[in-house]
Amino acid sequence: MDAPGQPPDPIADAQLALQLFLIAPGALGGVSLRGFGPAREHLVEALRDAARLHRLPPGIDDERLLGGIDLAASLSAGRAIAMPGLLTEAKGGVLLIPMAERLAEATAGRLAQGMDTGDGAPGLVLLDDGIESDDRPPATLLERAAFHCDLSRAESLPDTMLKPAGQIAIDQVAMLNEEALGKLAATAAALGIHSIRPMLFAATTARAHAAFQGRKTIAEADLTIAARLVFAPRAVQMPMPEEDPPNEPDQPDNTTQDNQSDTNQPSEGEVEDVVLEAALAAIPPDILAAMADGKLQRRGTGSSAGKRRKSALRGRPLGTQPGMPRGGARLALIDTLRTAIPWQKLRQRAVQSPSQGVIVRKQDLRIRRFEERAGMVTVFCVDASGSAAFARLAEAKGAVELMLAQAHVTRSEVALIAFRGDGAELLLPPTRSLTRARRTLGDLPGGGGTPLAAGLSLAHEMGASIIAKGRTALLVVLTDGRANIAADGTASRSRAGEDAEHAAKAIARAGLDSLVIDISPRSSPDAALLAKAMQGRFLALPRADAKALHQAVSAAKPKVAA
Repeated sequence: MDAPGQPPDPIADAQLALQLFLIAPGALGGVSLRGFGPAREHLVEALRDAARLHRLPPGIDDERLLGGIDLAASLSAGRAIAMPGLLTEAKGGVLLIPMAERLAEATAGRLAQGMDTGDGAPGLVLLDDGIESDDRPPATLLERAAFHCDLSRAESLPDTMLKPAGQIAIDQVAMLNEEALGKLAATAAALGIHSIRPMLFAATTARAHAAFQGRKTIAEADLTIAARLVFAPRAVQMPMPEEDPPNEPDQPDNTTQDNQSDTNQPSEGEVEDVVLEAALAAIPPDILAAMADGKLQRRGTGSSAGKRRKSALRGRPLGTQPGMPRGGARLALIDTLRTAIPWQKLRQRAVQSPSQGVIVRKQDLRIRRFEERAGMVTVFCVDASGSAAFARLAEAKGAVELMLAQAHVTRSEVALIAFRGDGAELLLPPTRSLTRARRTLGDLPGGGGTPLAAGLSLAHEMGASIIAKGRTALLVVLTDGRANIAADGTASRSRAGEDAEHAAKAIARAGLDSLVIDISPRSSPDAALLAKAMQGRFLALPRADAKALHQAVSAAKPKVAA
């Protein structure tokens, strides 16, 4: 147990969550273990010793997951022989999912459907290696997993092993009464949890904890453990302060003795406070602060890399589909044979001279499907005019270097366009080379007019070229929005504004993702109007630094699910 006044140990909570999960894997759904490290590896090893564990291979197809035709047995027997899928093999056990944050939504949907059907569906253990806040396993699985454990803050290793069951069976523990359910419901509502599923998980967790402790009735400790393990990771708000109750009229003297007889019994409200405090104690201080400021958002899975797209040639396997092997598409021979085998008896009878081989029809042909992630290219379009040019370029340089530092993880590239004087110039084509970026940016002069239209037009051309090559483009325009050089190079503020608006609307028509960052000392409506014309996002950073720009660009990148 944790010392009084001390926050719960994430390792101890994760170990307890796994222990309770093993008592009722079907009812509790699963456990998400976030944060790679020795502590998590130790827990997974303990799980292997305590449960019948199956591992989900990366890129698993529907036939291996759900079951299909056993090709070798069918060819030998001359008839279709069914082959069980992984979900059937893992029934009643535990299914381990490595790199769950990269799991395809389609596969997650199949798993969720299998869990919802019940009938001995396996419990899931999601190994979440995500780093960014929005790198999470699919929401369809997270909402079906009772426990979300964050081990990234762990500083120790588990000291005991897991037990396959509690001291008594969970079926021997009494169901929660109305009072206990009311306390859990009040705690969930106070933390902003309004779904019924966490309530069901909390009730089952309380019973599992009682079984683990060898009790057949629910105690207050079971409710606090349920609130800590189930509600705390899902909390989205701080509890609202309670209003003082109205003054009650004086009670007759004959009630004094009754009141004194109950002084040693905690009131219902006090027990609810204990359960709520247990949940709050398990929430990290930084998350509590975000909730107090109203800034906490539970995000779904996403990535700052490029958009995902289907491919017939390369990428992560997605299974097969009916089709002809042409145009570079690859024939899935095994799947083609599996499709043809069930029809062999009918086809052999239909031909005049039966053959010893497998008769394959056009409708049997299957081709492979792949999914590849398009490369992301962030195009910085920087206003290099005026007296503040050096400061802006220094900020852009810092942001570019930060983006390049993540390029090996997100497969992203950066490019740089500067506009000044009477035109725009591509200073840095799409690259991941940090050395090249520094060398190019080092000697760039600034000053002169603001040819905003020329800069936007060049950014539009580059974005269109990036899209044409099958990659994802994001245009980031750093400017105050005040143009004074027209598209033809002449000095005319009115024409310059009109040309910039036309160029911005052309970007919008092309459907390019864009972000306009106002880096003027004092924010003005010009940059906001420019972002509106581009149908992009707008951010006012009058005192931007490299870190702030990097965070703004990362937040603006399109989040596209599978």
